[in-house]
Amino acid sequence: MCLILCAYQHHPKYPLVIAANRDEFYERPTAPAKYWEDYPDILAGRDLEQMGTWLGIDRKGRYAAVTNYRDPRLKKEGVYSRGRLVADYLCGKKEPYEYLTDVSKAGNEYNGYNLLAGDSNSLYYYSNIEGALKKVSPGVHGLSNHLLNTPWLKVEKGKQALKRYLASDRAGDPFELLTIMSDDTEAEEHLLPCTGVSLEWERLLSSIFIRGESYGTRSTTVIFVDYRNHVQYIERSFLLDSGKWQEAAYEFDIT
Repeated sequence: MCLILCAYQHHPKYPLVIAANRDEFYERPTAPAKYWEDYPDILAGRDLEQMGTWLGIDRKGRYAAVTNYRDPRLKKEGVYSRGRLVADYLCGKKEPYEYLTDVSKAGNEYNGYNLLAGDSNSLYYYSNIEGALKKVSPGVHGLSNHLLNTPWLKVEKGKQALKRYLASDRAGDPFELLTIMSDDTEAEEHLLPCTGVSLEWERLLSSIFIRGESYGTRSTTVIFVDYRNHVQYIERSFLLDSGKWQEAAYEFDIT
């Protein structure tokens, strides 16, 4: 996943709003979001290659999401899939701080990542590149393939769009958020970050929604949690076999 926008304890009705795009090679086998058969309390998509996930929530209101840290020079072979970090949290019972404390002790077992883990009471962030466990403050945050709130154009553009959306009378409309996350405008060259990939790839990856020939945005997920502990989960996912997009919506009350 390459862009997560999160409004945490920022809106008077929704203590949590997440809008996220998962970017991946089109050929990587993926299951759209659903309740997992082996862990029926978990609602998430699934990477069928490593059986992890990039974003999910369970019926107790525990949620997590991960992005990779983009720097090809730091890539290691023979390490665990980063999707395991989200799956292990959702499959377990640990609170966010406890889980991320444990994860921080095994940073070298994964390539660079950013991990958000939260529940009804708190939200924490950890990156094995930065090596610091942080409690996320109330507000609007953005996370791409660098550290939390790194001011890349897509991150800043997304955060400002989310703020405007939450301040409008359209707040709560998931399809308005899906539209925000579908912006495929690429950054001008002088605004591109320098992460160690080619200029062509920097340009392709600079948009909120990525449209490449072999790589791009595979799904967009929107999550609302209100103060009644009611969850709305909407996903728009790309189906490789048909080349079409499908939408799925789920609702449940946190127990």
